Amino acid sequence: MGLREVVFAATYDRLSRASEDAGLRVLRQRLLADAAGSVLEVGAGTGANLGLYPGVIDGLVVTEPAPPMLRRLQKAVREQQPGAQVLRAAAEELPFADGTFDTVVSTLVLCGVDDQARALREARRVLRPGGRLLFIEHVRSDDPGLARFQDRMNPLNRLVAGCHCNRPTLDAIEAGGFTVSRLERTELPKAPRFLRPLLVGSALSQPGILAGATTFSRT
Repeated sequence: MGLREVVFAATYDRLSRASEDAGLRVLRQRLLADAAGSVLEVGAGTGANLGLYPGVIDGLVVTEPAPPMLRRLQKAVREQQPGAQVLRAAAEELPFADGTFDTVVSTLVLCGVDDQARALREARRVLRPGGRLLFIEHVRSDDPGLARFQDRMNPLNRLVAGCHCNRPTLDAIEAGGFTVSRLERTELPKAPRFLRPLLVGSALSQPGILAGATTFSRT
């Protein structure tokens, strides 16, 4: 566990408050209104989504790989979603059987995972055929000038925030066996220019397991 992880967890809520108050929380709420059935949220962080899930879902599991974030997430779950299950797990290696969930939620996660393609394969694997991936992700800009600026800023952003600001995440979602059914292109409120391009959307899992996906069995 590195010092950056500890500091990032301790300051995340304060640093993101301006974006949340300026509209990000509303985007989360609109997105999560489509959550249904058995729901898995990957990379749940400090639990920004916990109070926004609709009451009609059948169950909620949240995962987080970083111990400093996980401790804050556990506290938030006790206060806001006491019926939810919390597990330490990376998005690239989910400890669930194939076809366990109806909905997988990823908000500001695919920018930071070590292996984006593997994380998406895992999301697809644990979804039932026709299950839904709900996502909010900041992404590489379609504007060439801004995209070049993102490329220049990416090393610094990875050092400070631990994530990539220039990933073509929509392409990765579609290449990962999902069909995008709803997409909104917008901006991350109150964010630096190189972090603003934002996608909010829903994608359906297509039948079949991608080659190379890891299968877990329940014991």
